[in-house]
Amino acid sequence: MTDAVTRPDGAAPVWCDRCGEATVDGPHETCARARTLEPPRYCGHCRRRMKVQVLPVGWSAVCVAHGEIQG
Repeated sequence: MTDAVTRPDGAAPVWCDRCGEATVDGPHETCARARTLEPPRYCGHCRRRMKVQVLPVGWSAVCVAHGEIQG
């Protein structure tokens, strides 16, 4: 399992996990606010769309290359 905030090598994510755009393109304040209520949709490491499952007790998101994160 990997963390949604940091990459496996400890570096900051390259892609926004909500909109899929590059994090260096500018602030993603709207995305950050939305992420408090919803799971990530894109992998922050490779920009792939993730398979997301929302349950009453939380959520899980799976990237085919980087594995599963839960919240």
